[in-house]
Amino acid sequence: MSFMDKVKAQAEQAMVKGQAAVAQGQTKLSDMQASKASNNDGVLRDLGAAYYAEQRSGGSPDAVATALAAVDAHEQAVAAAAAAAAAAAAAPPAAPASMLGDIGQPATPSAAPAASDAPAAPAAPAASFGLDDV
Repeated sequence: MSFMDKVKAQAEQAMVKGQAAVAQGQTKLSDMQASKASNNDGVLRDLGAAYYAEQRSGGSPDAVATALAAVDAHEQAVAAAAAAAAAAAAAPPAAPASMLGDIGQPATPSAAPAASDAPAAPAAPAASFGLDDV
């Protein structure tokens, strides 16, 4: 295995690890956003304030109905976000770019080139060179 093949293999490994780290970060971010979205203190506070106003100071029953509709909409949005996060977590990871063909499709393995098809390797220099030659 030549030096360039080793470098290329290490670069591909680093790319795969980087993609895994990005996916992990995106999952963590979506989990944090889902937990923040599921925190429904604001809509429940509004519902409580509307109900208190209706019961104690002659508030409108329409305000309670509006606040209750907001709570229902919020719970539906949280459920939809949780379903989307579960679907994203279940999706298979993408193939590394080195495994993709010219148009983004997985490359098909090809037969190894015959010995006559392969270009000849350059010959090593006949003389040895040292630091004095530079």
